[in-house]
Amino acid sequence: MTVYIDPPVWPGHGRLWSHLVSDVSYDELHAFADELGVPRRAFERDHYDIPSHRYGDVVAAGAVEVSSREVVRLLHGAGLRRRKAPGRTDSPGRQPRNS
Repeated sequence: MTVYIDPPVWPGHGRLWSHLVSDVSYDELHAFADELGVPRRAFERDHYDIPSHRYGDVVAAGAVEVSSREVVRLLHGAGLRRRKAPGRTDSPGRQPRNS
């Protein structure tokens, strides 16, 4: 099992966030996140949003550190990239409002 994490440089809710991804499957990604106790609500389309204070824990558990560009390249290469819907500006961990 190999999962990847980019540096915590993405701002949201007064924090910085990383993206945790798999280049194999969402099942692999969910299994890794479950082992670390990362809640499913942190999953957004094709990645988990990981707060900066958890970055070290995730790397210690085996996630490979890569650049943000590499995260996108890995997702595209695996056919797992799911783009944000047009007009969406959700921040990490934010639930969309019901209209």
